[in-house]
Amino acid sequence: MKQEIKNNMHWILRFIRKNGVLCYIQHIFFLMFHMKNKDYNWWRKKNNIQKRDLVRQKKSIFELKPKFSIIIPIEYADKKKIKKIIEFLQQQSYENWELCLSIRCEAKVFDYDDDRVKVIESRKNLSMVGGINHALEFVTGEFIMIIQENDELEFNALYECVKLLNCHPEIEFIYTDEDCLSVKGKKYTCPHFKSDFNLDLLRSMNYIGHLYVVKKDLQKRVGLFCEEMGGEYEYDFILRCIEKSESIWHIPKVLYHKKESKKQIDNIDKRKQVVEEHLKRCQEKATVEIGKRTGICRVRYQLDREPFISIIVPNKDHVDDLNRCIQSIYRISDYSNFEILIIENGSDEKRTFEYYRNLLGQHKNIKVIFWNKSGEFNYSALNNYGVKSAEGEYLLFLNNDTEIINKNCISEMVSHAVRGEVGAVGAKLYYPNGTIQHAGVILGLGGIAGHAFCGLENDLYSYFLRSSCIQDYSAVTAACMMMPKTLFEEIGGFEENLKVAFNDVDLCMKIRKKGKMIVYTPYARLYHYESKSRGIEDTEEKKRRFLGEVDYFAKKWKHELEKGDPYYNPNLTLERNDFSLRIV
Repeated sequence: MKQEIKNNMHWILRFIRKNGVLCYIQHIFFLMFHMKNKDYNWWRKKNNIQKRDLVRQKKSIFELKPKFSIIIPIEYADKKKIKKIIEFLQQQSYENWELCLSIRCEAKVFDYDDDRVKVIESRKNLSMVGGINHALEFVTGEFIMIIQENDELEFNALYECVKLLNCHPEIEFIYTDEDCLSVKGKKYTCPHFKSDFNLDLLRSMNYIGHLYVVKKDLQKRVGLFCEEMGGEYEYDFILRCIEKSESIWHIPKVLYHKKESKKQIDNIDKRKQVVEEHLKRCQEKATVEIGKRTGICRVRYQLDREPFISIIVPNKDHVDDLNRCIQSIYRISDYSNFEILIIENGSDEKRTFEYYRNLLGQHKNIKVIFWNKSGEFNYSALNNYGVKSAEGEYLLFLNNDTEIINKNCISEMVSHAVRGEVGAVGAKLYYPNGTIQHAGVILGLGGIAGHAFCGLENDLYSYFLRSSCIQDYSAVTAACMMMPKTLFEEIGGFEENLKVAFNDVDLCMKIRKKGKMIVYTPYARLYHYESKSRGIEDTEEKKRRFLGEVDYFAKKWKHELEKGDPYYNPNLTLERNDFSLRIV
């Protein structure tokens, strides 16, 4: 405790020396306000289902009235506990359900007073997973869900599933948001507001967790839960489900409360095995590593060959920035099959052209392409022009004020870019002080789009470790972005009406419209000395241009902005980039 206080005092003194006392006081007030806003129990009171709503829901008439088979594995047939479970379920606002109590011991005969309750007695030596599989033989519902005996469903959980199914009857797999219930059952904490279906995030961690609802027909195609997977049996089952079905939906509401447990078993070997076997079934050539501190799965997709990459770098003067960028490609990166196209945009300094001559003399795989339209900066037009001279199978758009950090940066991006379902790949960018500059782009953040976790100092503080996970996003920054050249040409390249702002987001939106995924990988890392080479938006002309591009983007993608980012939960704020709660 003393050491912790000492460390905190050192941090405070360093902060004051660097930023001043007034800034520290403002920081404290900000934290107080921010933590107040993040009080989840207060949020629950404002957003929780009301009794009058439950009464109204019970009177609802649905065309589809599926039965839900709820399996709860129970180790000891405790009458009081079972009675509590049944009473909780009886308060559900949708009533077409059956409860299958899988009891792994001699079950006493209780008067349950509800014909929807089944007691399925299994062998004493049968495992919990074996008991669940045994119970599956007796279910009669069209949909199945598994609940742990100490966990709780929100009273409108089944109703929300039925409401969704009546809108989309083709759905085979549903999952919801969740939180944790304290050991004493009095406090709700750690809300997990999840992404819509996110394949790469699911391969990084079991973000789906609970509550998930599976159509019985899908379960039959998938098979039983695998006892050999130990504590990761649900992760394994979920992955097998998503392999067999594309009808996967997410309800962005907290409908499941997971009871906190003193026993936290983290079997990373089984988790690794689960993901490895999933990748084999998907015929992906890949290996899996587990983060020692985080437990996150890192999927390494293997390359059979090094495809030829065209690295496109627009530049106007700023030789020192450009040199740092170029040297990092040659000295740090271990990728060898590439060309560099420097798109010269009206440089004025004599030393710039001397630098070009030296580069061309040193490296045979560098070209300087002269942009024939001098004047106003147009990032989209510059890159479109550069692509015309590119010979690579894949394009890597790279700002001249970036610097590669890790040697496998480019090969990591290529390993995702070659996947058939992927349209573009983005990297993790840092400011020179080590804080995050880019870890994916969220549509609607700050109005149009913004960078996730911008300014974050430590990945361990990111929302459910999201900044450390390979995952799918709506967009990534073109400061470092890779994609197939054929796809770039197919979608018409960058939108030249967006000269500076949101052209990369627009490009990613067009890619997603083609049914391709945008992947962010934290294992490709670069520094980004942002806006050094072009300056900041500090003139009236630049501000007008920016507002014009905002208006253009907002009109073009009006429907998508109104609908919201599928990879960002609507319960989270669009005013901050740290995945804070949306306070309404």
